[in-house]
Amino acid sequence: MGLFKSESVVYKPVNEVNLGPDSSEFYLQANVKAPRMTGILVKIFTWFLESRIFGGLLLYILKGNNLIHKLITNAELEEPPLYVPLHHFEDHKEKEVKCLDSALTPPEKIHLAIDCLPTSSETAHNGTRPSFCRWTIMDYSRAYSSGDITPNLVAERFIAAVDESSKPSLQMGFFINYTAEDILRQAHESTLRHQRGEPISVLDGVLVAIKDEIDCLPYPTTGGTKWLHDQRPCTDDACCVKRLRLCGAILVGKTNMHELGAGTSGINPHYGAARNPYDTNRIAGGSSSGSAAVVSAGLCPVALGVDGGGSVRMPAALCGVVGLKPTFNRVPHSGVLPLNWTVGMVGILADTVEDALITYAAISGEIPSHQPSSVHTKINLPLLPLTKSISDIRLAKYGKWFDDCSDEVRTCCSHALSKLQHHYGWKTVDVTIPEIEVMRLAHYITIASECYTSLDSFRDKHLAESGWDVRVGLNIYGAFSSMEYIKAQKIRNRQLQFHNKIFAEADVIVSPTTGVTAYPIQDDAQKTGELDYVNGAALIRYSISGNFLGLPAVTVPVGYDKMGLPIGLQFIGRPWAEATLLHLAFAMQAICLTEYRKPVIFYDLLRKD
Repeated sequence: MGLFKSESVVYKPVNEVNLGPDSSEFYLQANVKAPRMTGILVKIFTWFLESRIFGGLLLYILKGNNLIHKLITNAELEEPPLYVPLHHFEDHKEKEVKCLDSALTPPEKIHLAIDCLPTSSETAHNGTRPSFCRWTIMDYSRAYSSGDITPNLVAERFIAAVDESSKPSLQMGFFINYTAEDILRQAHESTLRHQRGEPISVLDGVLVAIKDEIDCLPYPTTGGTKWLHDQRPCTDDACCVKRLRLCGAILVGKTNMHELGAGTSGINPHYGAARNPYDTNRIAGGSSSGSAAVVSAGLCPVALGVDGGGSVRMPAALCGVVGLKPTFNRVPHSGVLPLNWTVGMVGILADTVEDALITYAAISGEIPSHQPSSVHTKINLPLLPLTKSISDIRLAKYGKWFDDCSDEVRTCCSHALSKLQHHYGWKTVDVTIPEIEVMRLAHYITIASECYTSLDSFRDKHLAESGWDVRVGLNIYGAFSSMEYIKAQKIRNRQLQFHNKIFAEADVIVSPTTGVTAYPIQDDAQKTGELDYVNGAALIRYSISGNFLGLPAVTVPVGYDKMGLPIGLQFIGRPWAEATLLHLAFAMQAICLTEYRKPVIFYDLLRKD
C-alpha cells in the first residue's frame, strides 16, 4: 500500500486488513535517523535541545525525520483509544497444567510448583548432560538440606565475589547497593532454619537480586539516579519482594540499571556500566542490566527486573539467561517506581525455565484486598516433565519481521525453531502483523509521556544531576502532545485487535528476542551515557507488543554468534497463558541445553573446596 508516501496516513479499518501470509500489507523497517553519540557530542546535542531558541525546532525535525508526524501526529484512525491494556480473564483451557488456588500463600504455591518440575534424572532432550549449567534453586535447596553447604557460606562467597567483580580490573557494575551485614543476617536466619530441618520453602537461603526500580528494604530505590531516592523514600518492600521474603529468599541488594529505565544499553554514568559476563567489553542490555548480569555470572539463580519495553527480555537474551514478562497486572505493581504505568511490568530473570516457574509461582496473583470480587483469575503452572510435552501447538511467524535482524541472529533462531518443530511436531502458521513500526512509535510516545509525567514534580529541579543521555531522553519525552498520546492509544486498540485475530489461529507468536547481539561499550560512554537509537531500535524490535498490549512473553537462550555472544528466541502468548509459554520455553531449553556455554565471568557458589 502507498501508506507512507504522503505526509499523513489514513489507516484502514481493522476488519479490512488481511493478516494472512498473502497480505499486501507493507513491512516498514525501523526508520531511525539519529547518529550514535557519546562524550562531548552528547553534551553539545543536549545543549541544543535545552536551548529556548533551537530546542523546539530541533525536536520538531527529529519527530518528522523519524516518521512520527506522518504515522502518528497526522494519522487518521477510527478506533477509540485504549489507555490501559487490562485483559478480562479468559480460561484458555491450557493443556498439562496445575491450577493454583489464589488464596494460597507464596510458600504453598512454591510447594505445588515443585510438583510441576521434571525429575532430577531428566536432563537434555537427548538424554546427555550439558557441558555447562548454572546452579538452580533446587540445587541450592538440596545442598542445604543435605548439609553439604550452608546459606552462611554461600552468602560469604557471594560477598567475596561481588567485591572481586567491583575491582578496577573487572568493574562489572552488577550492583548499585548491597550490604554485607544485611545479607549475612538473612543467611544466618536461613541457616538456623535448615539446621532445625524447618526450611520455609525451596527458596529458603537462595540468593535473589532486585532491580533498583523495585522497593526492597533496607535499600533506597534510586531508579539508577543519584537523586530520586531523596524525593521518594523507600519505606516498605514491594509486594513481589514481600512474597519472596515469605519464602525465605535472601535478598542480596539492588542491581544496576539504565538510569530511569531510559535506555537499552545498561550504561549508567553514575554507577558504571553493567557488563556482559560473556564479554566484559560489551553491554548487558537494559534497563534490567544488572539483574541479567548477576544471573548470567552465577551470583544468583534468580533476579527481579521491570519490563517496560523489553527491559527484562532484552538483557536476558544478551546475557544468555531466561527472561519472563507476565501478563499485565499478573504480578502486583505496588512498590515499583511509577515510571510507566501502563507498559511496565515486574519480570523474572532466571538461569533456567524451571527457576522462572518457581519464582513466578511465588510472586504472581493479585492482592486480594485490591481485586474486585467480580474478577477471578486462575494461575496455571505447566507440568514440565519431557514425557508430557503438550501437542498440537501452533506457532505464528511473521517472516518479514522474524528475518529483520542480523544474519547470525536470523540463522540461529531459524535453526532453533526448526529443531523445535522437528522434535515435537508443532506447526508454524505464517501470518502478517501489520504496522509494527507504527506500534513501536506509539509505544515510544506512551512510555515517554508516562515517564515524563511521573517525574513532573521534581524533574526540572534535578535535570542537571541526570546523565547526559537521560537529559536528551527527557527533553524528547516532553515533546509529545496530548493529541499524539491519544492517537498512540488508538493504535494500541488497533494492534490488540490484530493480535487477538492472530491468537484465534495460533497459540503463540515466535520471534528472535533482539535484532542484534550485545554491542561494545565505548570508553567515553561510561562518563556521559550514549545515544544509540539505531542499535536501540534493533534491540527492542521484538519486545513492543508484550508491553504495549500487556501480553506475556518469555525468552530462552538458543545459541551464540561467532563472537560467542548469546542469542535468545522469544514466545509471545495470549493474556493469562503463561503456562503455555513456560512449557514451550522449557521444550526449547531442553533441545539447546547441551550447547550452553560458560560465561567468561562466572562464580561457582556451590563449589566443594
